[in-house]
Formats: sequence, structure tokens, C-alpha cells
Amino acid sequence: MPVKNRFAELQDEITAWRRDIHENPEILFDTHRTSALVAEKLKDFGCEEVVTGIGRTGVVGVIKGKTDTAGKVIGLRADMDALPILEATGLDYASKTPGAMHACGHDGHTAMLLGAAKYLSETRNFDGTVVVIFQPAEEGGGGGKEMCDDGMMDRWNIQEVYGMHNWPGQPVGSFAIRPGSFFAATDTFEMTLEGRGGHAAKPHETVDPTVMASQIVLGLQTIASRNADPVDQLVVSVTSFETSSNAFNVIPQKVHLKGTVRTMSAAMRDLAETRLKEVGTGIATASGGTAEINYMRGYPVMVNSEEQTEFAAEVAASVSGTCSDAPLVMGGEDFAFMLEERPGAYILVGNGDTAAVHHPEYNFNDEAIPAGCSWWAEIVEKRMPAA
Repeated sequence: MPVKNRFAELQDEITAWRRDIHENPEILFDTHRTSALVAEKLKDFGCEEVVTGIGRTGVVGVIKGKTDTAGKVIGLRADMDALPILEATGLDYASKTPGAMHACGHDGHTAMLLGAAKYLSETRNFDGTVVVIFQPAEEGGGGGKEMCDDGMMDRWNIQEVYGMHNWPGQPVGSFAIRPGSFFAATDTFEMTLEGRGGHAAKPHETVDPTVMASQIVLGLQTIASRNADPVDQLVVSVTSFETSSNAFNVIPQKVHLKGTVRTMSAAMRDLAETRLKEVGTGIATASGGTAEINYMRGYPVMVNSEEQTEFAAEVAASVSGTCSDAPLVMGGEDFAFMLEERPGAYILVGNGDTAAVHHPEYNFNDEAIPAGCSWWAEIVEKRMPAA
């Protein structure tokens, strides 16, 4: 395939970009160096418009096709931010920033979309406009939402939007996708449980918040086992249990719980929030104590549009020969905010037999670059064929 051959020719150059970004990771919205690098390259490629500061540190580039008879506009999105992890790969291009690491492959996503932008700027073999979107703060900061809140979709009249993520354990350069709900909504909660502290030798004179909290931890597990339909996906995990005392002979006054809730539908999300508050408050009250509960909604469910998913799968099969059915993923992805505003699809590209994402020994597989870049380019050329 000509596109794939061109990206094979560009692979060394794109790999060099990727490794430079890997060596200089930046977290959340502090992607100043990466954003500047992206903007500079987009200008060098000859993009008609390059705009920085969208969603704080996001970058948008506009590439016009040879013709524009239908006024169609497609958005292609990559994330740029790293994670607060100490790298343990031992690579010669490992992170030079202690405590920061590209442990999720966003360096690869950015480099692949830059490669596609270079090719599309060279060839212009399409009828319409491409908007390349480089987003900060995917890892918990909601950078995708901030770019949307800045009016990105309307400003450039984006009509469809596509995203991609590498996937360890899947053969290098292969693709997987699914229509409908794909990545989970990611909510968090905190509970401050207060009783009446006292001497551990006189528990009858206290209202013990450790017992109260322990019952709540167990009670929260019944939301999935007894409130949710067994065919629906729901995860409720308590991840932190802290008391206001660290002494052996003191029953504390307070216990603080933290955790996360993952769901795959708006209805299940509402049910989980309601029942979590009822369980926490009910057990605390029955125990003679109180519960202060803060439930924080994070990324929504990421939902792939049916038509665009079918098209994305066809393009993937044309690039790699096959496109498999992806599993449901209980992790979150803030591309969900873009898919709430416009129809589109999100696909997985195989990273091979590597460490999992968010692991200190993870590394993006540069052998996936030609396939990933080709998918981006083919999305444009097949969705907006040259007039």
C-alpha cells in the first residue's frame, strides 16, 4: 500500500521524534516543550493554520485538501502528556526528568499523528479539511474536555473525530475496535467517617469508626453483587483506609476512605453513586456515627459511534489485513468528551509483547509506527476521497 510504504520511509524520522519526546516527558497541562515541538513541526509541514493554547497547552493544526467540494472536516486526536512514574527501562533515551515518564505511549501517539500530518501536508490527496488535535492532560486532567470547552469543535467545524491508543499484548501493528461503550466512566469518592474516639481497652465507651468503616468497605461490594444487573459492568474499589490515630491503644475519632467507581452506562453510573451514598450514610448512622461523602464524577463512558466504528475497522483491515473485536476496558479515556460532542471512533493498535501501560518498564513499540500513521492517513483519504 503506498501510504504504508511512505511511512516505512519516514519511520526513522518519526521514531527520532518519538524518542525525543520520550526523553523529555511532561505531566498534565505542563506540556510546554512538547506543545512547542508539535507546533513547530506543523508549521514546517505547511499547515494552513497552527493554533496553540487550546485547552491551556493543546495544539491544533489545519490541513486543507486539494479540493473542498463538500466542506467536510475530520478531526484526528493524539494525547501528549506523561505520567508521574519513575522510569525503569534502562533505555539510552529514558526520561531525563526524575519522577516523570511516558508510561502510556502518548509519545508514540503524538509522533504517529505528526507523521500523518507530514504526509497529509505533502500529498493533500483528499477533498476537505483535516484538523490534527494534540491534547494535554489525558492522564486525569481532562485536557480533552478543556479543548472542547474552548470551542474547538465549533471553531473549526469538526464533524467527525478519531483517536487511537497503543495496546500491549496485541500483535504489533494489528488493530482492535468495538462499537458503543468501550472505555469506562471513572469516578472517585471520599468518605470521612466520624465516631467517638477513646481508649482501646474501653470500646463500649466509644463509637468505633474503624469498625464502621470496615462494614462500609464490605457493604460497598454489595452494590455490584446485589444492586447491579449481573450483565452490566460495575467496579467499586476502596483504595485507601486511613485513621486519625496510629497508636496501638487508641480508637480513633475519624476514618478516611478513598476509592474509585467504574461503570459502562449512564444508568449504572447513577445507580452506583446513589447506592454508595446510601450504604455509607446508612451504616454510619446505624453505628452511631456520621459520614461525610464526596462523590466526584470524572471521565464519562467513552462511546464509539456505530457508523464511524464500522468505517474505522474497514480502514484498519485495509492497513494491517485484519481488525479484531476489542474487549471492554474498565480504564478511563478522556477522548470520551470529544465523542460526546461529535460522532467518531477510537481504535487500539498493537504494541506487541511489552510491559503493560502505566508500568515503569513500559515502552512504546516503534515498529507500530507505520501501521498507526497509515491508519490516520487512510481515515482521511477514504472518508474524504479526492474529488
